[in-house]
Amino acid sequence: MPGSGKSVIARHISNITGWPVYSMGDIVREETMRRGRPLTAKSIEETAAELRKEKGMAAVAILLMEKLRREVEEGRVRGAVIDGMRGVDEARVLAGLGKLCVVAVHASPLERYRRLLARRRAGDVLSWEDFVLRDRSNLRFGIGELIALADYVIVNEDSLDEAYRQAERVAVKIVDGQGKGCSGGRY
Repeated sequence: MPGSGKSVIARHISNITGWPVYSMGDIVREETMRRGRPLTAKSIEETAAELRKEKGMAAVAILLMEKLRREVEEGRVRGAVIDGMRGVDEARVLAGLGKLCVVAVHASPLERYRRLLARRRAGDVLSWEDFVLRDRSNLRFGIGELIALADYVIVNEDSLDEAYRQAERVAVKIVDGQGKGCSGGRY
């Protein structure tokens, strides 16, 4: 969910694996600007909803796949960290490039809200009402099911060092092929 620490964990896993990070949120923000809208929580959520209405629930993953497919075919990418999947439809699309392992990052709503207020990224929430709106949108997009089916869960409520330790354990298992079978054939 927004503010859980996904991007921080994604960057850390990227540093460990050497794989580039691709942000699905960046794709939605770029599309919001392309449509001439301001980068507010409301306009970004509206753009995300419109994309899914126009192209289906996997719309953002479809846009990302176009970019990823070119980079894989050119041999520039042998692995990738995807930051911000919102549902199993997106996971199915992205699994089209190969093995997919879903890592959920969890934090309580109050902690996530505090982080979003402190982060102040364009389009982040400014009020509790915006926060609730964004959470509800994400749940409608199917993020709850994706989290429930995740191969690994990192609970990010303690120190950043603890979150990094959890991310390191997960990254090593993914790269070495140890532990859980990623996606278990679900996607």
